Amino acid sequence: MAARILIVDDEPNIIATVGPLLRARGYEVVSAMSGRAALQAVERDKPDVIVLDLGLPDIDGVEVCRLVRHTSSAPILILSARGAEGDKVSALDAGADDYVTKPFGAEELLARIRATLRRVDNPSPPSEPIVRGNLVIDRERFRVLRDGEEVRLTPKEFELLTFLALHPGRVLTHRAILKAVWGSHVVDQPEHLRVLVGLLRKKIEPNPASPKYILTEPWVGYRFADL
Repeated sequence: MAARILIVDDEPNIIATVGPLLRARGYEVVSAMSGRAALQAVERDKPDVIVLDLGLPDIDGVEVCRLVRHTSSAPILILSARGAEGDKVSALDAGADDYVTKPFGAEELLARIRATLRRVDNPSPPSEPIVRGNLVIDRERFRVLRDGEEVRLTPKEFELLTFLALHPGRVLTHRAILKAVWGSHVVDQPEHLRVLVGLLRKKIEPNPASPKYILTEPWVGYRFADL
């Protein structure tokens, strides 16, 4: 069955370009040109992937992303002309899974959609919770507890935390983490990782300025503490 992709953008040329591109690759495509229309489409069409612009005419894309996360776990790929790190932080913190800056290459966009769908179609099998110090990662229920209190993570934050925690004490390079969490198409874009690690530390670390769990290995990558 073809994956259904929702394109949300107020630029007709983007809809007219991306829609046929995706249909030619066998995807089912629905579109919306405003935030309200996007929320209605998510409820009505149940898309497998959402490609979302941030500069919408009625509701800012970051807020749309946050509202979608109340009702849907569908991966959200931001496609926006906003390239500042602050915009990426806001979108990822609101629940986005990936971020592509306009102008974009067609093959790059297709590669990111394929990588997103692979993760959805082949989720990790249920397994025992990962316990690291006072942190419990329940992969079966997609829950994280710190000192017995639940910590709310976005899907991408959960995926990153799980990957790091599965390799305690091991130094993981930026490229290795990017490939595992985002796919091989973003191994040369470390800003994705830096932003997400910062967001994750704010949620799980007792003191984000002095991390206990996710440790930085300068110029190399990150290491999850062997607790």
